[in-house]
Amino acid sequence: MAIDAPSSPAAQPWSDRLRHSTVILIAAALALSVVVSLGELSVLHAAAVFLCIAAAALIPWRLHDAAASREDTRRINPVESAAVAAVVAGMPDPAVLLDRAGRVIHLNAAAAQLAPALRRNELAQFALRSPEIITALRESIATTEPRRATYLDHVPVDRWMELIITPVPVPTSFGGADKCMLMTFHDQTPLRRVEEMRADFVANASHELRTPLAALSGFIDTLQGQAKDDPKARERFLGIMHNQATRMARLIDDLLSLSRVELSAHVRPDTLVDLLPIIRQVADGLEPLARERQVEVELHLPDSPVMIAGDREELLRLFENLIENALKYGASGGRVVVSLTSAAATDGTQEIRIMVRDFGPGIAPEHLPRLTERFYRVDVGDSRSQGGTGLGLSLVKHILNRHRGRLLIESVPKQGATFTACFPQAKTLV
Repeated sequence: MAIDAPSSPAAQPWSDRLRHSTVILIAAALALSVVVSLGELSVLHAAAVFLCIAAAALIPWRLHDAAASREDTRRINPVESAAVAAVVAGMPDPAVLLDRAGRVIHLNAAAAQLAPALRRNELAQFALRSPEIITALRESIATTEPRRATYLDHVPVDRWMELIITPVPVPTSFGGADKCMLMTFHDQTPLRRVEEMRADFVANASHELRTPLAALSGFIDTLQGQAKDDPKARERFLGIMHNQATRMARLIDDLLSLSRVELSAHVRPDTLVDLLPIIRQVADGLEPLARERQVEVELHLPDSPVMIAGDREELLRLFENLIENALKYGASGGRVVVSLTSAAATDGTQEIRIMVRDFGPGIAPEHLPRLTERFYRVDVGDSRSQGGTGLGLSLVKHILNRHRGRLLIESVPKQGATFTACFPQAKTLV
C-alpha cells in the first residue's frame, strides 16, 4: 500500500492554485475596474497591475512552508523521533524508554508481552508493581545513576528477571540536554534452573541411589564369597542385582527428565499436536504390562482430532506415567479406563480433560495433597517393589504446568482413583 507524502506548493497543479487564488483575483479585477472607470488609471496600466497581482497569487512561494517546517521541527521532541523508536524496537530483550518523570516514551514488543499494562505517555510505576522495580526506578530517577534489581515474576509461571536501569543523555528541543531512563529486562530463569537442577540432582541422587548401590555392593561381596559356588544363590542374587540396576537407571532417567521440564517451564509450547494418537500409542506400548497384571485398558476417545499446543515427547511421558501407575497400583480392580472430554474450567474457559481411572484399593485422603511431591510414596515398600521412583507424578505436574494445565486427583478408598490431566484448548493459546 502506497502512502502519499504531503505535497508542497510547487508540486500542486495550476488548477488547484487558480482555485485557491480565485477570491484574490476577483477582488483585484473589481478594484482595478473601478479605478479605470473613474479615469484614475489607464486600461494598459490596470492590466499590468492585474498581471503582477495574478503572478504573486499563482506562482508557488516556499518561504511560508520553510518557516512552518522549521516550527514543526522545533515542536517535535528528538527522543520521540522514529529513529529512537526503531532502536528500542530492535533490542532483543524487553526494553522501555522513560522520561525523567517515569512516563513511557517507547517500548518494544518483548516489553509489551512481559508487562501488558505498559502504555505510552503513562507512568511505568502503575504497570510494573514489583516493589524491587519501583524502588530501583525511583532511585535512578532521583540520582540519575544506573540501578540493578532482581525480582521473581510469578505470572504465568515463576521467572527470575534482572532489571537494569541506565540513564541516557538526550538532546532537548531547544539545544539543551536531558536524561531519559532506559529499562532493560534480562531473563535469568535458565541460569537459575540450571543451578537448581544441579543441586537437586546431587541431593536426590545421593539420597535415592544409596539403597540400590548398597544392595549391589552387598550382593557382589556375597557372590565373591559364600555364594561363589552356589548356582541357585548366584542366579537369585543376579536377578535382584538386575532389578536394582534397572531401578537406578530409571531413577536417573526420571531425574533428568524432571530437570529438563523444569528448565523450560517458563517457555510455553507452541506446536499443535493431536492427543488421540499419543494416548493410543501409550496404551499400545503398555499392553504387555496390562497382560502381565491381567488388567484391561479401555479407551473412550472421540473420533475427531483433539488439538492442543504442546510438546509431543513430554505428553507421551505424561500419559505413560498416569496409565502405568494405574496398571501397577490399581491392578486389583481388573480394568483401567482412559477417557477424553471437554468441560468448562473454573474461569469459564473450555479445557480438554483426559481422565485415567483405576478400580483398585484407592488412596487415603491424607495422602492426596502430597502425591505430586518428589519421592513421596503412599507405601514405600510397595512402590519400590513395583519399580517406582517416586518422581512420576511430580514429572506429570511439571509437564502440565509448562502446558498451562492442571492435575486433578480424586480417590475413595476401596473404590479406585481418578487422575485427570486438564489442558487449555488450542484456540486459547494460539
